[in-house]
Amino acid sequence: MRRAAAGGTLAVAVLLAGCAAGEVEVPAPAPQGRAADLCRTLVDQAPDTLFGQERVAVRPDSEFVAAWGSPTIALRCGVPRPEGLRADSELTVVNEIAWLPQPADRPNLYTAVGREAYVEMSIPPSYTPPAEALVAVGDLIAREVPALPAGEL
Repeated sequence: MRRAAAGGTLAVAVLLAGCAAGEVEVPAPAPQGRAADLCRTLVDQAPDTLFGQERVAVRPDSEFVAAWGSPTIALRCGVPRPEGLRADSELTVVNEIAWLPQPADRPNLYTAVGREAYVEMSIPPSYTPPAEALVAVGDLIAREVPALPAGEL
């Protein structure tokens, strides 16, 4: 799926207020078609722990979202194409998965690009280095979400 985000960069706002104990609020993406199928499998296969943090329930319940710990690390699969993604964007490549870091100067949001579904990781600055999460999720992306043809983002 390749759609432009309307109205700016989508940032994951993780909210704890009003949620049941151990539950976090993460906006759910709405992928369609093949991207939705790929994302269901990806999220289902996501690890039980990340940075030593246990996986937590998300609200609204979504088969396209996974979250861990507090502060919350969030994975959203099937997000729209990042608005700032261009052919000359500076990408971070971890284990052959290209990630668009945002904001560029102090990233805490990384979107895997060049795949049949965009996968977004929100990693709070307290988890360092972020590559630990990008490796774990990137290996899963490499296995479950096919690459786009060479040169496509």
